[in-house]
Amino acid sequence: MKKLLVVFMALVPIVAVAEDAPKDDKFNLNVRRIGLDWTKTDIHNPGEYQNSTVAALKASDQQNIQGVFDVALEYGHDRFKWDNSLFMEYGKQTIRPYQEEKAVDESADKILLSSDFAYACWDFDSFKLGPIARAQYETEFQGNPRRNVIRPNAGFSLFDHDIFKSLYVVGVYEYDFTDSDAKVSKSAVEAGWRIEYKLREGVKFTSDGYYRKYLSYSRYVGEDLDYDFLAVARLDTNIWGDLTMGPYVKYRRAHSRDAVDYGANTSIGVSFNYIHNFDLKSK
Repeated sequence: MKKLLVVFMALVPIVAVAEDAPKDDKFNLNVRRIGLDWTKTDIHNPGEYQNSTVAALKASDQQNIQGVFDVALEYGHDRFKWDNSLFMEYGKQTIRPYQEEKAVDESADKILLSSDFAYACWDFDSFKLGPIARAQYETEFQGNPRRNVIRPNAGFSLFDHDIFKSLYVVGVYEYDFTDSDAKVSKSAVEAGWRIEYKLREGVKFTSDGYYRKYLSYSRYVGEDLDYDFLAVARLDTNIWGDLTMGPYVKYRRAHSRDAVDYGANTSIGVSFNYIHNFDLKSK
């Protein structure tokens, strides 16, 4: 926590010398994505092809469903910006092997509450640049024990660009109390992004993610991560009103402290979403 206080004190003189800027008020409910990703594979008569050399004919029935809820309440006044967001995702995969009991695995499980405060020290024609402070709480729907992490951080961000909605570098303090008998405090450095690019009318490319490198720990826990990387890319095509459909790819890679090799999770599929930005300003 002391490291974050040092960062905040370093930002004060920068804010004090910022030039005046024209008014730029906004108050939006940004539904970034309420979506469903679904894939299903049905195998007919697998018992007849168990000795076949064609893997597709003897595979197991598989079904994967993943839901995502990503909504932010965005407030901006002059050079100040305050966003409060809720991100939730849950995915489950069901596999039914031939003449065996089905197996169920969670492919995603995350709840993230975030409150971000940013100040534009430099306001150029197409983007703003300045300090950012953020408080996050991360948990999950299921888990034994259930993940519980508080993650305040502070640093600098480029934001409100037509394409680069957020590009940031922050110092992170993380307090992990998932296991009440093994609470851990950690420090890290993190870089992340959120990009939206309109390819043409009705077609938009979206990407977001982060890379977090841990620097210190209050105690040794073998399952704690040394680094964590997440990247998501999606192509949204309007099919009717605010409903979109398009391909997506998601890649997660991390390495724990006592593991020899890294772990990774790659998902590729088709995404169906509702996306809309509500202007809540009084007319």
